[in-house]
Amino acid sequence: MILLNPGPVNVSERVRQALLKPDICHRESEFNDLVEGIQDKLVRAFAPAGGYLPILLTGSGTAAVEAAVTSCLPPGRRILVIKNGVYSQRIATIAAAHKMQNMDIAGEWDQRFDTETVPVALRQNKAIEVVAVVHHETATGLVNPVKEIGAIAKKAGRVLLVDGVSSLAGEELDFVSSNVGLIVGSSGKCIQGFPGVGFVMVRRDIMEQMVTYEQRSVYFHLPTYYKHLEEGSVPFTPAVQLYYAFNEALSELLEEGVPNRIARYRKAARLIRNRMRAIRVKFFLREPLWSNTLTALNLPDGVHYDHLHGLLKERGYIIYAGQAQLAEKLFRVANMGALTEANLTGFLDAFEEALPEARKLGEARSGEMGRLADERIEKAEREAAEAKAAEEAAKAEEEARKAEEAARKAEAEVRKGDAEGSEDKPEVKSGA
Repeated sequence: MILLNPGPVNVSERVRQALLKPDICHRESEFNDLVEGIQDKLVRAFAPAGGYLPILLTGSGTAAVEAAVTSCLPPGRRILVIKNGVYSQRIATIAAAHKMQNMDIAGEWDQRFDTETVPVALRQNKAIEVVAVVHHETATGLVNPVKEIGAIAKKAGRVLLVDGVSSLAGEELDFVSSNVGLIVGSSGKCIQGFPGVGFVMVRRDIMEQMVTYEQRSVYFHLPTYYKHLEEGSVPFTPAVQLYYAFNEALSELLEEGVPNRIARYRKAARLIRNRMRAIRVKFFLREPLWSNTLTALNLPDGVHYDHLHGLLKERGYIIYAGQAQLAEKLFRVANMGALTEANLTGFLDAFEEALPEARKLGEARSGEMGRLADERIEKAEREAAEAKAAEEAAKAEEEARKAEEAARKAEAEVRKGDAEGSEDKPEVKSGA
């Protein structure tokens, strides 16, 4: 099956075979060597200038985001969330769930974020310590201006936290020039591993500060992982085989080169977009906002997502639905993962083949929905008429009852009057 969803992704056979490496105990030196190798590769891939410490944990990208959010804030301070998509909303939800003080700046989901609102918020609220932003918002395929936001945070003396789960190895980002304090990643996106290993790359000076902050979680407390790493250990049982596969995926990434992978993704996205444009499928975002690895497209008129998804799945391709308020409007096509040009061309051919069928199914559903709507209207009208008739019958019955009661009262009055008249008549005595 060709996966065109933004994770999990198709992996190479080489990464798949890494799952078959020998079983080892996570308390042995062999596993510590594996972790150190992964850390080294992460630094070489994403922070070659150094200064960042990768913290690994078993869990999804969201698990790593929760670890970063709950570990980065000292007591009495606030986190500012740039909120313009599903995953930035998730950051705010995490903060709220842990009773952290958070402030949000909302942005339109289909527009470039207005960075001028950030310095205003920072000036107005001195308690803000951390600014959080999602780099690639896969709900729409939008890329946020992390470098500009990072410059603002640096000037104001704040820490920048980046959700890079769907952008690391897919979008260009220089940690130093962008003032990244913490950035979250995952094994199962553009790094092309299996899902299940999350990581947070933390600037070392910030990690030294974080060890003094209150502990909000047991499993997600990054300083706990840091302490164990310094001792050559891990605090909890990890998914060992997934670490093997992640390590292999990182080796592939370094061999390809991060810039080359980004270029490969950009070329793949261009291939998809050119074909979609040619058949007049409309894009949700304007071109300057597009990521390299995901395209959000408006559902063609008369086409329902479940029909389109089902027809493409029959042909061996998985697309993705829209989220939240966009669930009925969009479908998404991701091009991250170990995909070839032949995979993408095959999908595009299948899409053009499936589209007329999806339209026919949509017409049939519209007809059925129209029939059901007519039946509902007819039923409602019938029930309204029956209710009105029942109401009128009840009213007539009530009026008849009242009339009968009035007649009884009138008859009673007559009888009473007759009785009283009889009592008032003088008694007539007969003569002798």
